[in-house]
Parts: sequence; structure tokens; C-alpha cells
Amino acid sequence: MTEPGITMPDPHAGTNVNGPVPSTALMASLDALLAGRLGDPFSFLGAHQEQNETVVRTFQPWARRVEVLSPQRTSLASLHMVENAHGATGLFAGAVPGLTPDARYILRIYWGNANSPLCTQDTEIVQETEDPYSFGLLLSEFDVHLLAQGLHVELGRCLGAQPMEVDGVSGTRFALWAPNARRVSVIGDFNLWDGRRHPMRYRHSAGVWELFIPRVMAGARYKYELVGPDGALLPHKADPIARATELPPATASVVASALPFVWNDKAWMAERGERQVATAPLSIYELHAASWLRIAGQGNRHLDWKELGERLIPYAMEMGFTHIELMPIMEHPFGGSWGYQPLSQFAPSARFGTPEEFAGFVDACHVAGLGVILDWVPAHFPADAHGLAQFDGTALYEHVDPREGFHQDWNTLIFNLGRNEVSGFLIASALEWLVHFHVDGLRVDAVASMLYRDYSRKPGEWTPNIHGGRENLESVAFLQKLNQTVAEYCPGALMIAEESTAWPGVTTAVEEGGLGFTYKWNLGWMHDTLRYMGSDPLFRRFQHHDMIFGLLYAFTERFILPISHDEVVYGKGALLTKMPGDEWKKRANLRAYFGFMWTHPGKKLLFMGSEFGQPAEWNHDRCLDWDLLDNPNHRGIQRTVRDLNRLYAAHPALHTSDCRSEGFSWIVGGDSANSVLAYSRHADLNVSDAPPLLIICNMTPVPRYGYRVGVPQSSDGEPASSVWREIFNSDAAIYGGSNLGNAGSARSEPVASDGLGFSLELTLPPLATIILQQGQSKRSVISESAEKGQE
Repeated sequence: MTEPGITMPDPHAGTNVNGPVPSTALMASLDALLAGRLGDPFSFLGAHQEQNETVVRTFQPWARRVEVLSPQRTSLASLHMVENAHGATGLFAGAVPGLTPDARYILRIYWGNANSPLCTQDTEIVQETEDPYSFGLLLSEFDVHLLAQGLHVELGRCLGAQPMEVDGVSGTRFALWAPNARRVSVIGDFNLWDGRRHPMRYRHSAGVWELFIPRVMAGARYKYELVGPDGALLPHKADPIARATELPPATASVVASALPFVWNDKAWMAERGERQVATAPLSIYELHAASWLRIAGQGNRHLDWKELGERLIPYAMEMGFTHIELMPIMEHPFGGSWGYQPLSQFAPSARFGTPEEFAGFVDACHVAGLGVILDWVPAHFPADAHGLAQFDGTALYEHVDPREGFHQDWNTLIFNLGRNEVSGFLIASALEWLVHFHVDGLRVDAVASMLYRDYSRKPGEWTPNIHGGRENLESVAFLQKLNQTVAEYCPGALMIAEESTAWPGVTTAVEEGGLGFTYKWNLGWMHDTLRYMGSDPLFRRFQHHDMIFGLLYAFTERFILPISHDEVVYGKGALLTKMPGDEWKKRANLRAYFGFMWTHPGKKLLFMGSEFGQPAEWNHDRCLDWDLLDNPNHRGIQRTVRDLNRLYAAHPALHTSDCRSEGFSWIVGGDSANSVLAYSRHADLNVSDAPPLLIICNMTPVPRYGYRVGVPQSSDGEPASSVWREIFNSDAAIYGGSNLGNAGSARSEPVASDGLGFSLELTLPPLATIILQQGQSKRSVISESAEKGQE
């Protein structure tokens, strides 16, 4: 049965242009080809057995002459131009003696036509190539089956442009899912972007089009030209599965190299699972690759992957971060979206280099001992004409109904996750980064917008689920399948949800009814504590609950405490400028807050620039104000973060029980009058028998002398009456503070306080966090930092 829009030739029609006029059926197919409407090119082009001879037809507009050669370059026949009522058509056809329809042959094309865009009248280019229409089926039946079910996890190696050899011939296999198109062609520099030159074969059972184009190699630019179900020619489309792209604002896809990257991170990959368990320290440095550092003397350009590796990796390691998190680097047309409106879910942005150079960056991070997390956006995509919107003339990737398929906040389209092929497309994208680029985790953007059908919508602007509720059941099923698949193929990889609601079980296993994420951003903690820190210390007594409320639910999920890019843009101001008071108090508040954050249960995330107190709001078009580090006050903030990272990693009490309630105990939680908090952190006894730490935060600019705090007995049974070393003080002079403290240590006394039999009498510095450890050696992170400051 003929597909709509496909014109079938008469297999018995004569094609010898020196003989009778070509048949009506043949001319109808030719007319369809010339009009770009030939839906089954393999039935017309290539070699066919007709009337006891093999006839070869090839469409080569602008060519002067075409010969058919044997693979040994022996001339077999000259083809002749077929003409219609308008003259020469560009179709060359003719019988080839001794050739069978399934034999390999070569086309020798003479591009000497005076009207050809390839040549001038004084030159002639001779091209030799195998005929794309001489090759059989390309995708295996198993591939086609998996594609039809939406279960193919290797889309990046199945669809798209794949350099390969077919029957000993080098070229590129192109494959595209577009089930509703009438005709699909590959277009590129290799065919002058002429959609009539390389129409593709349709594999009905999967809705996939395929074509092998010989001698098209890695680096070639290409797109697809589609005719929609209504017969209309669509805007040229970039490849949804492209693994490389042109540099924006150009929009073509690029054939990526098939050569495997040579990795040097075997040791890291072997240890990654242990490095990323819930009991391990996780401190993430979030950054925007294009604005972390720019070269002012070279047009304010940003760094490429190699340069970023040379500058960023040593910095992050010196600062004590365990991971970096890159805002989306999947190719996106508009840089001002920061990558959160991507169109190429399989391609690293060409802004920073090639896919191989991105792999080299990840490899260098791993060799240095630094993990890499990517922001990943499966919730929505932009409606650019060259992208996924109305891809084959229908709502293929998005919903038909705008109440389900249009994101009002971002003017973007929402993936139709209830469609198996779309769900499979996104899961395969996640695996592309985790498997093929060795990325250590994905932070899944805008999960809340995926979970609720009424997200950011008024009554009447959304449709309920099949049960009449607001939950997006298709998205829930997708997220569960995503996390199960990642766990199967990439054990130990992190899956992190940016989820801002009280949806239950975000980090609960799918088998137990949860979504299956590894961690969830604790946005409630972030909002509450920043609201507290932004208030005048005089009134903080009335907002004391903001600092302690998070502990009521801190262990209901596995949380990351995020101070992300979202908090330092769009008029919100930089983290430093959120703090009240004069310049000294702003810095003291920030250091005290960092002390609170790094000792609070939960893994850590900090956006670039905040670590040295940049006062300017983040701007994606300019780099961080690195010259601020010439100022000792900003260096002091930077040292604060560095030393907290080192303490966090060095002391099991601060990280092994981040996700377990047994690792935290309130000592002073209700002193709102003095705005003082005191608590202890304990190591997970299944991991370590390290002694607990005592943390006290004074959130007013008033020093507290003789402040008594109860102390717990250490896990090793050491008498409570002992020395407690002050291993961190955010008011230390090396951090820019007033250097008020406890002379390095305090001795506990058998004086009951806070429900404990022993206590310490302490001096609490103003706007400061201090950390004490029982029996700690005299050498501390503070002394190390002081030495560094003298170097």
C-alpha cells in the first residue's frame, strides 16, 4: 500500500532517454522528485531491474555528465539527462550492462554545468561517490523495535548522524524520528542544502527515516528538510539527536566524530560510587561556564573547555569543593537563557569547543579528584522554528493542548512525557551525559513544574488527570523510570531534583512509591534562612523560627542546601548585599551564615562569586569580580569557605550523618532573646567513631561573655570534663573578623546546663559561628589558613 504523498514509478517503464519518451508513471515520479514530494526514493532512484536490464537513476542537478564505474574504477556506462516539458531535469538515467541491482558501483559526476553554483565556466570539478540509493536497510530490526517502544537507551548511537562503514564504504548514516512527515531529506554543504538530493527511506513500524550518505564525514554541517502531513514544506530542522552543533547563532547540526575518547579517569570511575554515597562529603561549586572568567584583553571572551580546565579545576580543588555543577551546557540558541532553554539534548554547546574537548574537561576534573554535575532540563524547550516545535508538522514532542503543552512562565513548550518515544528520548539524553561523557550526576531542573498540572496556572487554564486531580501522572512515571534507568546503567551517579514543593518521597526509592532521586534541593531552608539573615539583628529574635524550622523536616528527604544562581539575579542582589548593616557587619553576617550552613545537616551548594563576597549581582555577560581578592576582606570570606570545606571533609561528624537524624542534636534552640543557636553534630557510628562537634552561632553584633553551653559526652567515652578545642571561628582575624574568641580552647565543668551534666563557659564573638571539638590537637584549620595567608 502506498503511503500518502508517495508516488510509485511503473517498474516496467522504459528509461532509455535515447529511445521512447519515458512513461507517464516515471515522469510522475520525476515530477514528485523535482517538487520535493517523493516519499519513497528507493523505489525510483538507484539501480533497478527493468525489462531484463539494470537501470540506474541518480538526481544530480547542475551536473554536466554522470558515469557509472565499477568499484575498481572501470567505466560501465554513461547516464543521460532525462528531460521533461521544461527541459533538463537533473535526473540522469540509463541501462548499465553487466550490473546487477544489488551490486556496488560508483558514480563519477562532472560538475561542469555553466549554471552550477559549484563551478565557474573555466573549471570543472569531478566527484566520485557511491550511490546512497544502492544500500539496503540500515537500522536493525531490533533497533526499530526498541525505537517503536520508546525503549532505546542508545539513541545517541542509533538515531542522528553516525559516521561509519557500510559494506566497506565510509560515510555517515542519518536516522530521524518523524512519523507524520510525508518526506524527509538530509540537507547540508555536501548537497548545497537541496532537499531534493537526499530524500530518506521510511521505516514504517518505528516512524523513522534513514539514509546512508557515502563520503560524508565528521565535521559536515547538516539539517533535515521535512514535508508535513498536509504537504507543506516545514522550516529546516536541526537534528534532535545531534551530538555536535554549529556555534550559535548558527543553527545547523554537525556530524560528530565516531572516534572513542581516550579516558584517563579509571581510578575515579572505580571510586565514584563510594565518593558519592550519602555518608560522604558533598560540597558543590555551581557556576556558569561563560561568565566564571573572561579575557578582557581579547574582547571579553569566555574560556573554552581547555582553558576552563586549566583555571577552574585548581581553584575548585584549592577551595575544597568536591564537585562542580555547570549550568546547562547542552546546546541552546539563546545565551541569555543560561542554557535553561536547550534544543540539542545530546550536544555540548559549541560555545566552548568540541564534544571531545568537553570530554577532556570532564576527564581532567576526574584525574584531579573533582566530580562534575550538569544541570539538565527535561521540563520544557523553546519554540524556535529550527527546533523541536511542530517537528514533523504535528505536535510530536509537545502536547497538542496548550493547557498541557505551553509553559506560561518561560514561553516554552512542555514535553509530552506520556508519549513513549518522547520519554525515551529524554532518558537517552540523560544516559548520553552520564555514560558517554562520564558525568557524575544530573541536577534535574524545574521538577515542581513537571509534577503539577496546575503549576503557575489559574483555574480553567489546566486540565486534570484521569482521576480528576492536579498531579501530573505521566511526569511522575517518567521521573521514576528515569531514575530507575540511571541506577541500572550508571550505579553511583547522582540524580538531584530541583523541587520546591512538599511533594512526598522525592528521594524515596521508586520501589517504595517515591520518585527515586538521590538528593533534593532544600529550597525551603534556603528561603527561610536568607529571610532571617536579611533582617536587622535587632529584630531577629522575632524570626528565630526561620533558622530552626528546617530541622523539623531536615531528614524527611536527602537534602542539598542550595545557595544557587537563582538567589543572586533579577534584582535579588548578591549574597553579601542581602546582609544588613555596615560593610563590616555584612561580611561578618555572611561568614556566620556560611558557618551555620556548613554545619547544618545536608550537603552543600554555593554559586560562584558568593565564596568571596562579590557585592555585584551576577550578570551572565560579564565575569566575576576577581580583582576583589586584592582586598583582604574579600580574601577573608574566601578563606572562610575554603576552611569550612576542609573541615566538612575532614570531620565525619559534619558529613556522615547529613541525612540521618541521629547525627544532629539541639543544645540551645530556643534562645531567641540572644539570637543564639547551639547544636552538636555526630558521626554515623556505622561509618566512623569520630567525636562529636559543638557549634554555636551568635547572630547579633553583641559579644556574649560567659555564655554557658551544655556539652555531650564523646562517643569514645572520654570524660565530659575535658578540653574542647576551638577549631573554627568565623570572627578570626584571618577571615576579617574582630578576633574575639576563646583563646583556642575551653575546659568543660561539671555544671549542668541545657539538660547535660557538663558545660562550657564561652565567649561568643559578634555575628559569628564557632566550632569546637573535644580533645582536638592544637593544630587546626585556622592555623593552616594563617600559614597560607603568610605564604
